[in-house]
Parts: sequence; C-alpha cells; structure tokens
Amino acid sequence: MRPADEVIGAVGFSVMTVRPGDTCLAMGISDLPILAPGHLMSVMESACVAALSEYLETGETTIVDKFDISVIDSVGIGSEIRGAARCTEMDGRSMIFECDIYEGERHIAFAIIERTAVERVSFLARTAAQSLIKPS
Repeated sequence: MRPADEVIGAVGFSVMTVRPGDTCLAMGISDLPILAPGHLMSVMESACVAALSEYLETGETTIVDKFDISVIDSVGIGSEIRGAARCTEMDGRSMIFECDIYEGERHIAFAIIERTAVERVSFLARTAAQSLIKPS
C-alpha cells in the first residue's frame, strides 16, 4: 500500500442503471419498485475500490470493515445513479471514505465506509481454513 500522503484524497466513481431485478420488490424486502439499499452500498463500495486501484501493491486488495449509510431519497427503474468516494483518512492499512450517490443533481445517499488493505492470498486462505474448522 502506498503511503497515506499519497492515498488520502484519492477519488473513485461508479455508475449504475436501475433494472427491475435491482428493486426492493424483486428482492422481497418491500413491496416498492425502488432501488434496494444493498445496491446503493455496492455502488459506493465500487467507487472506493476504484479510488484505490492505483495505490495497492500487487497481491493486495481491500475489504469493508464498517459501513454507515444514510438514504435520503429513492430512485426507480431506469434511473442512472452515480457514486463517488473520497479517501479522507488512513491509519496503517485502514482507510476511511466519504461517499455520495446522486441521480442527476439529486442527492440520493451518503455514507462513511472503512476499508482495510489485505494480502489477497493470505486472506482467502484464512477464510477457507475458518470454513473448514467450523463446528458442525
């Protein structure tokens, strides 16, 4: 991972067009054909990943540790939303991002996301090992 003075201020973007299967109705979490909040989170996480793409070393990736989201408004099928993430803090391998989602000029959601850099192979090996030793 590059030093904090290089990573802080990094910005990433993500775009999504809402499809019928992306709605709360389709996912069974309400009876409204509006974008499910989980997709808002995915767009924000994608923007965080894009912000870090040039700052990670070979074999590194990031995982989410904390996610604090506030939904301001809803969007329906066919809407195009744009997510933006900006790294505002870094402490060791942990980074804090301020994220926003807009549909045009309309502010849809905002969040604070904490992500941690991990070595991909070691992380996956540890995850696989934990799955194997789970009590039945």
